Amino acid sequence: MKEIAINKIVETVRELCINAACDLPQDVEELIKNNQAQEESEFGKYIFAQIIDNVQLARRETQAMCQDTGITVVYVEMGQDVHITGGSLVDAINEGVRQGYKDGYLRKSVVNDPVFLRKNTGDNTPAVIHMEIVPGDKLKIMIVPKGAGSENMGALKMLKPSDGIEGVKEFILKTVREAGGNPCPPVVVGVGIGGTMEKATILAKKALTRKAGEYNPDSNYRALEEELLEKINRLGIGPQGLGGRVTALAVHIEAFPTHIATLPVAVNLNCHASRHSEAIL
Repeated sequence: MKEIAINKIVETVRELCINAACDLPQDVEELIKNNQAQEESEFGKYIFAQIIDNVQLARRETQAMCQDTGITVVYVEMGQDVHITGGSLVDAINEGVRQGYKDGYLRKSVVNDPVFLRKNTGDNTPAVIHMEIVPGDKLKIMIVPKGAGSENMGALKMLKPSDGIEGVKEFILKTVREAGGNPCPPVVVGVGIGGTMEKATILAKKALTRKAGEYNPDSNYRALEEELLEKINRLGIGPQGLGGRVTALAVHIEAFPTHIATLPVAVNLNCHASRHSEAIL
């Protein structure tokens, strides 16, 4: 049994919060650069140049890439042979978020009640934590800051099986079209298909953490990703919604078995700053 102390988890989460906000993963940056060459609009090319400059400046100065440093989504893969010592894992994650947002001078955007009080908690907690128990003696933590501009443009549709693949494609394209420039394109489109209502939405968001531009290993879903990316980039929304060829950098689809009588489809969008940072303890 491997023991991991709470203070180690706190420090790790603190560092990941700052890193995720200030240092865009290299795979995402390379995808942005590759798409810059494909943009046909002169203003779109200018926007791409500004995006790249901002990414590099944020990394160099350890400053947030975007003023919306998001609600903190945390993916935890906990080995079944790991023993957490010294306190609660959830409390440790939230303490790490609290310290990271304070020490990194990151905007605190979480309110304590969604409808009535809406008073800022002052430290960006509580985090949204997704926990998975896996074999082994490792603890993997991934921090994914999710800004409201892109989060607000997500959608869920409980399709009927008779809607089929065409219904799936129509819903995804409709969601991106109606989002327009609100999620700060070029976007990464995360799609979850199957499971139940909540499973589909979890799949869609988790899809955003896949290596940028990496295709689904299933040939059918890969073909669907390629087709949707092409169709999205014919919508004419373009960088920052100001027209152009490149509206999406990638489409990532995750699927899960579902009930014979349903076909859940969820879409979750990320802006061009597809932020995430991870560590393994």
